[in-house]
Amino acid sequence: MKFKFVFTLLGVFFAFNMASAQDCNVTLSLFNESAKVNNFSDAYPKYKQLLENCSDSHILIYQRGEKILEGMIDEEENVERKQELVQEFIDNQMMRLEKFPNKTKKADIYADIAMIQYKNEVGSLEERLEAFEKVVEIDKDNFASPVALYAYFRIANDLNDAGERDIQFLFNKYDEVIELIETQENDKAIEAKPLIEKQEAQEELTSREARILKNSEIYLRNYTKIKGSVNSLLGSKADCDNLIPLYNKDFEEKKTDVNWLRNANERLSAKDCTEDPLFFKVSEALHQIEPSANSAYSLGQLAEAEGNRKKALEYLNEAAELATDKGRKSRIYYRIANNYNAQGSYSQARTYYRRALDNKPSLGVAYLKIAEMYAKSANDCGNSVFEKRAVYWLAADYAARAGRVDPSISSNASGAAESYKGRAPQKSDIFQEDAAGTKISFSNCWIGESVVVPNL
Repeated sequence: MKFKFVFTLLGVFFAFNMASAQDCNVTLSLFNESAKVNNFSDAYPKYKQLLENCSDSHILIYQRGEKILEGMIDEEENVERKQELVQEFIDNQMMRLEKFPNKTKKADIYADIAMIQYKNEVGSLEERLEAFEKVVEIDKDNFASPVALYAYFRIANDLNDAGERDIQFLFNKYDEVIELIETQENDKAIEAKPLIEKQEAQEELTSREARILKNSEIYLRNYTKIKGSVNSLLGSKADCDNLIPLYNKDFEEKKTDVNWLRNANERLSAKDCTEDPLFFKVSEALHQIEPSANSAYSLGQLAEAEGNRKKALEYLNEAAELATDKGRKSRIYYRIANNYNAQGSYSQARTYYRRALDNKPSLGVAYLKIAEMYAKSANDCGNSVFEKRAVYWLAADYAARAGRVDPSISSNASGAAESYKGRAPQKSDIFQEDAAGTKISFSNCWIGESVVVPNL
């Protein structure tokens, strides 16, 4: 009798849970339909009901909750109610992180919170800045929202304009935000690279691969726009006319301060303020105290300016070896490559352009430089006129790739690619040679690559 009673209770318990789960699913379905069409008056009560009774049931509660709360905040005119909704939005995001941590990136959540505070002017400028700094502190590798990255720097710029933070603070934030953007650019370029190469080899992408490539290229275009906007905000504040007096004023006092010298050296170098005597003084002082990638790079720049190419390459190679930051390594390798390119040492130049790309896959200009070198070498490669002209297909592929990984140069890259295609064999030439789909190798010259003749 006792066991029968226990089983009866268990049956009632499971039946109750099943009924409760069914109720949650029904409410969630109705909520989802209303939320999809922005029917806030119908969706919001159901959302509140789901939070109260079914908060663990599905991540969709929080995904749709985010969207309807954003919409309600935008439409709300009452200031007090708007602030309440902002807090509900924050609570929604934090509950999503708590309930579904394995399906949620911390950076996305904290960036959403920072953005809602930014858009609705919640708190002081300093408090809004802290909200973005929290994203960097907690999960900077996944801080990917282009709009949020711009807002982060915009707040720093506003603080500087208001006289609440000095210019060095703004420079530091600029460096930080540009590094965050370039980290995401590199991630997307790495994602896109094998898929672009697959397309260039005339292989068909799967629907999933096509979707990944499309998203990567959209993000790359957006990062290019945001980087341009950030640079516009900084504007003349970082020009040599402002930097040189700023650092000259403090040089004697700071010439043994490694951190100050490092910052001054990097800023002057980045803005090509290299002709002023201050640049030499800062670079030399830094290299004596702490030989580093930055100081070696600066001395390489000075050697270049003096026309001593051999010495410049020694310093630049030293700088590349000392550099630990991939973005910095990439810039140094690119400069070395340009030196070899200018000398006509194309094989050496390509080696360094590729090293630059290994460290920064979104450096499209390096692909463009390789394309230019290939085009210049067309007459030195191949065993026939057709094969020599086929080099231009390879050049066109590299030029097209340049624009895809770096949308900021897409116009120049596509123009170059079309120009190279115009110099490559045309349909009549391919037909006459009966070469469609064949592979041509350029092993008889420094290029050492191959290209597949397009099918007619």
